[in-house]
Amino acid sequence: MAQQVVMPKQGNSVESCIIVEWKVKLGDKVAVGDVLCSAETDKSTIDVESTAEGVVLARLFEEGADVPVMVPIAVIGEAGEKVETVAAEEPKQQEAKASEVSASVVEQAPVVAASQAIGASPRARQLSASLGIPLSAVQPTGPKGRIIERDVLSAKGQPLSPVARKQALEQGIEAPASGSGIGGRVLASDLATKPVEPAVTAPVSEEVTEIAVKGVRKVTARRMMESMHSTCQLSLHAFADARALKRLRAGFKASKPELGLQGITINDLVLFAVSRTLVQFPAFNAHFLGDKILRFAHVHLGVATDTAKGLLVPVLRNSELLSLKQLSEGTKALIGKCKAGTAQPDELTGSTFTVSNVGSFGIEAFTPVLNVPEVAILGVGTIVLKPIEDEDGDVAFVEHIGLSLTMDHQAVDGADAARFLKALMDNIASIDLLLAL
Repeated sequence: MAQQVVMPKQGNSVESCIIVEWKVKLGDKVAVGDVLCSAETDKSTIDVESTAEGVVLARLFEEGADVPVMVPIAVIGEAGEKVETVAAEEPKQQEAKASEVSASVVEQAPVVAASQAIGASPRARQLSASLGIPLSAVQPTGPKGRIIERDVLSAKGQPLSPVARKQALEQGIEAPASGSGIGGRVLASDLATKPVEPAVTAPVSEEVTEIAVKGVRKVTARRMMESMHSTCQLSLHAFADARALKRLRAGFKASKPELGLQGITINDLVLFAVSRTLVQFPAFNAHFLGDKILRFAHVHLGVATDTAKGLLVPVLRNSELLSLKQLSEGTKALIGKCKAGTAQPDELTGSTFTVSNVGSFGIEAFTPVLNVPEVAILGVGTIVLKPIEDEDGDVAFVEHIGLSLTMDHQAVDGADAARFLKALMDNIASIDLLLAL
């Protein structure tokens, strides 16, 4: 008997995964545990394994599809077994038909009144707050009447279903403002047919390469736009005396291996200073949710990490309680997982303040974009020589490290941001004393 394989749930905050690559074709034999496809959440990459043994009878979504968790993605059964959702067509036609049927099932889910919704997912609540959309105005389509992220996006004004959007783009059809789907969502059946006309295109250079925007890149693009459109961002730039940082780093590097201090970096020292400064300024260790601000008792540092798949932000929890050595080891472990693609969704969510360091590229200062709903983010630049005048009027060149603080002016004022940045500069300049506290 044919069995469905569903998109597995990945942590409490993950609502959907994007299918990156199918590892099996229609007709392939698979066993329990064989990898069917690779998928990406907004934070990590996973392998989706088969939960049944037999032959691949149907792939219900194409590569690039954003599939809600616990929704069927494939059908496994005996060779020759008929699947109701897939007609006896050529393999490619089967895949297209299965994708459309699957999407139609999602679109035609039972309608639950917003007043009867049993609640909203954490990401749905966060998104509704950042966009200023009340949950009472959102039509729930999630399991058991729960409001999920796609419901908020639909209320924002993104009414096209995946199938309708693909058809409109391919056929050049203008979509109506609303359709017959849930919350006025435009379905494929709502699109008017348009005669196919010969495409008139300009000559394309052979040097042009078309790259599909998908996976982490697509999610990052969406989150950056949401950040810019839902916040009032202001950046302050400064330079902190880096002599103590350089001195400590040299001492750690020259220390005995058995102490385990040789791997401590300049960035580790900056993260340590940030964690302690945030304790002094709790207004910056917070989330802004539109109608309320959440201030956190502990500092959960997000560390922006460059990976082969794109930008990831692992979270170092309770960082203000960690020693410098513990902080250094914890940060490196998380970054290693991100680069290896093994970081778990729960390790990539829940940050209260983010640090992005591009100093290794020689950048002195830049304007980091807020990681919403956080109220601030720190950009760290390279170390440069700055002229300083001493008490005697003599000028000397002293090493300084670039700091760029972006904050949400909706949640904190510019003067408070200046005070926070000044305190951080002082803590970095006297990092050796800070370590002694």
